[in-house]
Amino acid sequence: MNEDRLPSPRHHHTNNKKKTRFVFRFLKSPTFYVTLLLLSYALGYLSAPSSCSSLRPLPYPEILKVDGDDLKNQLDHFRVKTHSAKPLPPQLVHETILDRVYNATSPYDNFPPAHVRGLLRDKRLKGWGSYGEVFEHLIQKVKPKVIIEVGTFLGASALHMAELTRKLGLDSLILCIDDFRGWIGFRDLVGFVNMVNGDVLLLYQFMQNVVQNNATASVLPIPFSSGSTLEILCEWGVFGDLIEIDAGHDFNSAWADINRAYRILDPVG
Repeated sequence: MNEDRLPSPRHHHTNNKKKTRFVFRFLKSPTFYVTLLLLSYALGYLSAPSSCSSLRPLPYPEILKVDGDDLKNQLDHFRVKTHSAKPLPPQLVHETILDRVYNATSPYDNFPPAHVRGLLRDKRLKGWGSYGEVFEHLIQKVKPKVIIEVGTFLGASALHMAELTRKLGLDSLILCIDDFRGWIGFRDLVGFVNMVNGDVLLLYQFMQNVVQNNATASVLPIPFSSGSTLEILCEWGVFGDLIEIDAGHDFNSAWADINRAYRILDPVG
């Protein structure tokens, strides 16, 4: 009886063949590939480091290296390489600006225009560092005939320089380069400046301040951007003995203004 219950070798061989066929059929079926894909994804997910452990602060890029030739190469694209015209005699600068910017008439003629007359303060000066000792020191040292101010706002520093040149008996012309648009949001800081149809009236208030200081003969605005104005002054040969850079306060703007202005700085300025 016990011998009848034992599987015969032939029966055992048949079972192995069935198992083998099943394995081959499974390996060739779509189910196998889907299962393999899911296992691979699960293993990859479980073995990957957590997102928190893999996050590390990135090092700051080296934007500027201050080392000689390397610095020069990095800043070459800021430099302006066009040539300036022959310098005009200082006594011709005022006339040249009036002719080329204002069609030979003074911007102070018939000032202020009727549409802003009631919106201006008699005098409202505001600036930052506009009365520093550096102004008097440089004016005494250079005794400038032409001063170019890049960035004017309401004219505090320009009118301070005008007063200093008067005290020293100098017949100096101060050219004030500014687009007189301020910056977005500046009226939150300077609330007294009115606006008409999007015009923030900075130019008119600046001119009003000049009129109130009796400085119309010596302080002349050039109401355009610093870049375009410095370029055109170079083409016209308008040079300055003293140039103040105080427009855009970011590196790119200031460096561009410095490079443009340096070309129209008198060699002894």
